[in-house]
Amino acid sequence: MIDMYQEDLVFRTAGEGDILNLSGPLQQVVSRSGVRDGIVCAYVPGSTAALTTIEYEPGVLADLMDALEAVASSEKNYAHDQAWGDGNGRSHVRAALIGPSLTIPVSHGTIRTGRWQQPVLIELDVRASRERTIVCSVIGI
Repeated sequence: MIDMYQEDLVFRTAGEGDILNLSGPLQQVVSRSGVRDGIVCAYVPGSTAALTTIEYEPGVLADLMDALEAVASSEKNYAHDQAWGDGNGRSHVRAALIGPSLTIPVSHGTIRTGRWQQPVLIELDVRASRERTIVCSVIGI
């Protein structure tokens, strides 16, 4: 019989460029779910944050933010900023490029990430700090 478990994780980010390692929190959700084999899906509501995997190491985290700056520059004028005046046009573009969700296999009650691969939440909004909710759904047996 397939089981489904859902739980919200809530984090306070430190502002644009803050990257949080979700390995521990997602593993804890899986453990609480009781699912041994299946998947965990994580989703961040909102259009200025994103989820992905990366090696959670200062150098590559800085490289990621540099790459996002090259693709969606903070120096560019965005139509969104002209329409809304909130200055976070780049935040929306960067979040859309990375995406709001992540699915990770679960085997024997453990998330199946690579040795140097950690699931992360990336705060992309220009505001100083945000509260972010991640909806986690665990499905399996």
